[in-house]
Amino acid sequence: MSTFDAVLAQYEKNKNAASSNTNKVSQEDRLKKYFTTVLPKGSKGEERRIRILPTKDGSSPFVEVYFHEVQVDGKWIKIYDPKQEGKRSPLNEVYESLMQTGVESDRELARTYRSRKFYIVKVIDRDHEQDGVKFWRFKHNAKGDGVIDKIFPIFRNKGDITNPENGRDLILSLTLTKAGTGKEYTVINSVIPEDAGPLHTDKSTADEWINDELTWSDVYSKRGEDYLEIVARGEVPKWSTESNKWVSTSSSDEVIASPKKSSTPIVDPQEDDDVDGDLPF
Repeated sequence: MSTFDAVLAQYEKNKNAASSNTNKVSQEDRLKKYFTTVLPKGSKGEERRIRILPTKDGSSPFVEVYFHEVQVDGKWIKIYDPKQEGKRSPLNEVYESLMQTGVESDRELARTYRSRKFYIVKVIDRDHEQDGVKFWRFKHNAKGDGVIDKIFPIFRNKGDITNPENGRDLILSLTLTKAGTGKEYTVINSVIPEDAGPLHTDKSTADEWINDELTWSDVYSKRGEDYLEIVARGEVPKWSTESNKWVSTSSSDEVIASPKKSSTPIVDPQEDDDVDGDLPF
């Protein structure tokens, strides 16, 4: 199967569908491996140019991964859902428990515990080529107007844009918009393909990028069950060097299936949007 066919099959499938890891790079180097579309406050808009790298086996470059989006200590973070690896997922347990009560307020609260599909794609940031390969994560949009829905027509109309010889760079047009809460966040208004051309004029550089062994799981953090269990209780995890594990900053003994109901559910301002608005730790 070609990359074009793989992307086509993946897009159609999704369209019709209504433990910390050991990293290969240091924390400092990891910061250089994230491609972000977040604009600074007050920005009038920007354009960013990327090149999606081809996969070695011809599979789709868009890797599907599920993350929870939750507030921890007042900050929105994304937490890898271990259910994808057949492991216990405390946050999913809370979600399922709340959905089974039959109480509408519980169903509303359950939304904050549900994991959501994201795509992660390996790219070259044309403005920072010296950083080498980077990883771009963006959210799946069930309404059909997300980032993947802007990129797929380019594949359909222009062919395999990841081809190292005659693929295409993509220009992302970014602007700021406001959520119902008044908070600003970045949206990608359009994705425009440039003329066909090589990944790099120097074949050795192109080969180095294509054959780079770094994967998204080397860069994006995966938290262990102890971390997720603390978050599921609505508490704040803190690393204990003495215990060599995550511990709660609260002394609460609440069980996983009984999250704090006294607080009003906090909805992610980008819940139905396609933008990944924070650093992917």
